[in-house]
Amino acid sequence: MNIPKSMKDTYDVIAPIIFEFCVDNLNEEYAAMSLLLLEKLCRKRPSPLLQGNPNTWACGIVYTIGTVNFLYDRSQPLYMRAVDLANGFGLSQTTASKKSSDIKKLLKVTVYDPEWTLPSKLKDNPYAWMFETNTGLIFDIRYAPRELQEEFYNAGMIPFIPDDCKASADRDRNMGSKAGSIRENDTERKIAADEKALANRKSTTDSGGNGKIIPFNAGSSKKKQGPAPVEGQISFDDDPQED
Repeated sequence: MNIPKSMKDTYDVIAPIIFEFCVDNLNEEYAAMSLLLLEKLCRKRPSPLLQGNPNTWACGIVYTIGTVNFLYDRSQPLYMRAVDLANGFGLSQTTASKKSSDIKKLLKVTVYDPEWTLPSKLKDNPYAWMFETNTGLIFDIRYAPRELQEEFYNAGMIPFIPDDCKASADRDRNMGSKAGSIRENDTERKIAADEKALANRKSTTDSGGNGKIIPFNAGSSKKKQGPAPVEGQISFDDDPQED
């Protein structure tokens, strides 16, 4: 767990609020992903968590993860109304939505953002698998030969090999184990491992004769330059509003 010493007390206040709500109302996968977002906010300099109510931050964090993963869509297997999520923290939806918008703006969180997509949803997130060469060719690695998938996986450019169901299941179990370990006060090793794996989603590398390969930026019509991944520009500030 990579948290500055100066932010440890703040983390220790907000983390249990997130964990308790997610385990009681959502699942441990949401808890694990929300805690990763909390960690990233702790590492910001200066951290925005130093100002404001911890409960409001906890709500905004979970609200953000819910937005990325379409929690408020009735067609999803796990569905929760946005207003009910906010009320679960004792807040109005307006307050929760505003805090979430602040987080999305600060961290450049976008719709379908692979970094904050739940592991169980990653396989169906197109932006986790689309890449662009320096010649402008866009391709979906899920439909590439397995040998190329393995090359991308070994380079840390994709979270798992799409055709390898076992790798996906193992990852889900690891995320669940991370959240469950909080009850046992033994989180550091598992959280650090998950954080490293999630960070690999944004890694880039040279690939064969295709030149520089970078994640496809669906929000920009401009051709990307250089190997660094670029954040998407799709805005999803219009959170679902409930009567």
